[in-house]
Amino acid sequence: MASSAHTRPLSEVEIRVKALESLLVEKGLIDLAAVDALIDKYEHKVGPRNGARVVARAWVDPAYKARLLSHGTEAIAELGYTGMQGEDMVVVENTPEVHNVLVCTLCSCYPWPTLGLPPVWYKSAPYRSRVVIDPRGVLQEFGLQLPESTEVRVWDSTSEVRYMVLPERPPGTEHLSEDELAALVTRDAMIGVTKVSA
Repeated sequence: MASSAHTRPLSEVEIRVKALESLLVEKGLIDLAAVDALIDKYEHKVGPRNGARVVARAWVDPAYKARLLSHGTEAIAELGYTGMQGEDMVVVENTPEVHNVLVCTLCSCYPWPTLGLPPVWYKSAPYRSRVVIDPRGVLQEFGLQLPESTEVRVWDSTSEVRYMVLPERPPGTEHLSEDELAALVTRDAMIGVTKVSA
C-alpha cells in the first residue's frame, strides 16, 4: 500500500520547484546527479556529524573549548570543517544559568559545514518570528522546559556571522569517549532547541 506522501497532490510550492528544476535541467544549467550528490554530502557525510565532533572535542579538551568560544571559525577549522556558510562562526555556550538558541530572522543563514542542511522548521516564518518574541514558548513546543532562573538568549545569524551552540554536557557521561560523546549530540541541541541527553 502506498503511503499518503506518495499519493497526495503536490503543493503549489512543490509544483513550482519541479517546474524550475525541469527548466534548469533542460537548459543544461544543472546536473541532477550533482545536486543529489551535494544534498547527500550535507545530509549524511558532513552536517551535524561535524558539529557533534566539535562539541565532543570541546567537552573533553578544555584548551580546545577556550579556543572554540573565543575564535570559533579557527577552532572549528582545526578539525577540518570549513567552507561556504561557515566562514565567520561564533560559538555560544549553554550553561545552567544561560541557554542560547539560534535563528535567522531575515532568511535562513545557517552554518552548513557544522550543522548540515537547515531543518525546514528553522527556515519557516513562524519559527523565525516567534523564537525572538517568545523563546521560552517555542522551546516548550520542542519539549524543553527551562527553569525561570535560566536566562534565554536568542542569537540572530546574518550573512556575515553564523552561530553554533555548545550544548551542556549531560551528567553521567564522564566515562564516555570523544566518539561516544559525539554520537549523543544532535543538530537541534546545536541550534539550542533541545538539550543533549545521555
